[in-house]
Amino acid sequence: METNQTSWITEVTLLGFQVNPALEIFLFGLFSVFFSLTLLGNGVILGLICLDSRLHTPMYFFLSHLAIIDMSYASNNVPKMLSNLVSQKKTISFVPCLMQTFLYVAFAATECLILVVMSYDRYVAICHPLHYTVIMNWRVCTILAATSWVFSFLLDLVHLFLILRLPFCGPHEINHFFCEILSVLKLACADTTLNQLVLFAACVFILGGPLCLVLSSYARILVAILRIQSGEGRKKAFSTCSSHLCVVGLYFGNGVVMYMTPKSHHPEEQQKVLSLFYSLFNPMLNPLIYSLRNAEVKGALRRFLAKKRLV
Repeated sequence: METNQTSWITEVTLLGFQVNPALEIFLFGLFSVFFSLTLLGNGVILGLICLDSRLHTPMYFFLSHLAIIDMSYASNNVPKMLSNLVSQKKTISFVPCLMQTFLYVAFAATECLILVVMSYDRYVAICHPLHYTVIMNWRVCTILAATSWVFSFLLDLVHLFLILRLPFCGPHEINHFFCEILSVLKLACADTTLNQLVLFAACVFILGGPLCLVLSSYARILVAILRIQSGEGRKKAFSTCSSHLCVVGLYFGNGVVMYMTPKSHHPEEQQKVLSLFYSLFNPMLNPLIYSLRNAEVKGALRRFLAKKRLV
């Protein structure tokens, strides 16, 4: 009779970056700086949007959600990675591991949808400027943002349910620096084909669909910009979109390579580097892209610093 393997493993070892101890210390210092910059940069963006009334517009409302997602993203994965770099015991209990997986997928899906909403906002602002305040009213903005969060977490519950039905009996090692969903599935002692099919379908829906919508929006935006007679007008219109385009390119580019290309095209070590972009580099770069390329954000920062000097 076949043994009933329903018991779960209690903890797993995160192999992380398998390098010598000296390099681990260097990576700990480097990633600690990046993590601090991520929290600081996104925190400053979020604070400026909350405090400066001139930034109380739909564009910055959605940008505040992006900042929250980026801070949550990094906080979900990076602290455990940092502790493992300086610890001999690189283990994590299995339940927190599953929670890390759940939040990682949920935040990833939410960011995809928020980026789509932001591209739609730019499309309305440039292609239908006279109707912008009517179309993108606060009720619509709130519904779009709330729908992005709720839908992403509900979709992620499907992945969690499919994972919970599996028996996990080993191995007790994950060749990653956090509990990434594909790595967790390798711990199951049962067929995970259904999980992988649902994950791929979700990636097509959450990555492929939104990417097509974003490209469609910006194709129409480009046509509208080219029709603007004034060179200054074209420059101003493009400047409102260029920051978002940079973020979209970084995010969707990494996502497509990680989850929508054959596994043989990116071995496990490369997968770690790509995941690091999602967990740390992208969240750190996003506020830099928006602050360095956005005159309104820089203006808000100058006004805030001027008020501080006057106090």
